[in-house]
Amino acid sequence: MNSEKDGFLRRFKWHALIICLAVVIVVALTVFTDIFHTAETNLLRQLVLMLGTLVFVSALLTMISRVSKILTALAENSAKLEDVTGALEKISAELTQINHITRVSETAKSIVFRDADKQSLREAVFDKLQQQDFDAANQLIEQIGQRPEYEKLAEQLRAQTDHYRDATDHERFNQIAAHIEKLLDDRHWARASAKIEALIKAHPESERAKALRQALIDSKQDRKRALLAAWDDAVKRQETDRSLDILRELDFYLTPNEGLALQEAARDVFRTKLHNLGVQFAIAVTEKQWVGALEIGEQIINDFPNSRMSGEIRGKLGVLQQNVQLQNT
Repeated sequence: MNSEKDGFLRRFKWHALIICLAVVIVVALTVFTDIFHTAETNLLRQLVLMLGTLVFVSALLTMISRVSKILTALAENSAKLEDVTGALEKISAELTQINHITRVSETAKSIVFRDADKQSLREAVFDKLQQQDFDAANQLIEQIGQRPEYEKLAEQLRAQTDHYRDATDHERFNQIAAHIEKLLDDRHWARASAKIEALIKAHPESERAKALRQALIDSKQDRKRALLAAWDDAVKRQETDRSLDILRELDFYLTPNEGLALQEAARDVFRTKLHNLGVQFAIAVTEKQWVGALEIGEQIINDFPNSRMSGEIRGKLGVLQQNVQLQNT
């Protein structure tokens, strides 16, 4: 209730002030002069008219002042609307760019997945051929051919199926061995190992089948030596990112003792990488490049989740995300 009275007084304070001023003038004239006693009626009428004019002019000035304030507020709101419109246009452009990048990324992923699917489909059909289940192989090929993007693959698989079905036992053995050798070249060690063992089981007296088992061991050792040489070269050149990429693959081939031998060097590489990311993060924050700072911070958290730096950045992610949003508006 008091707030409503205060609002009323603030709103009409100028009107009240003018009325009070007019009353004071009339009282002063009454007390200190005899104008109301001696003046003629027309003089009194002129005085009242003068006071009325004064009140009207004062009210008009107050109205003009308020209209001016309203126009100023409208101008400010118009400027703010222009800023908001500009921000929305900027956001729209950024969303369009993100959408484009996403489409490109999804296209790249679909290509990778499609290649993996093709390899898996070839493996599935070849497994049926090895089992001499030609009907199942043909049914699978028909299902593959129903997909427009796999029509060419289906034709290749039909030709492979016909060739395998018409081949002699020796020719079929050669086809399986060639398929395993292709798996070794592509470093699909688990698939190659499974097919080698199946081939040895089907042909226990075959020296070539047993040789494929040794070929698997030799191929893995060759890859391991190549990775160790590449690792040593990357460390000497202080190519941290390359060292980490090599180390991630090399870890699959190392024995526990070999892993211990490389442990100290690996720690140095990880420390260097973490240090470099920390410097990049600090620079991005100092220069208020919040998008870059957020990306680097998330990389530190993902790649080095147990580090102290990761814990500190994890606690500031909310602030970084807010800064990115403010920077984009």
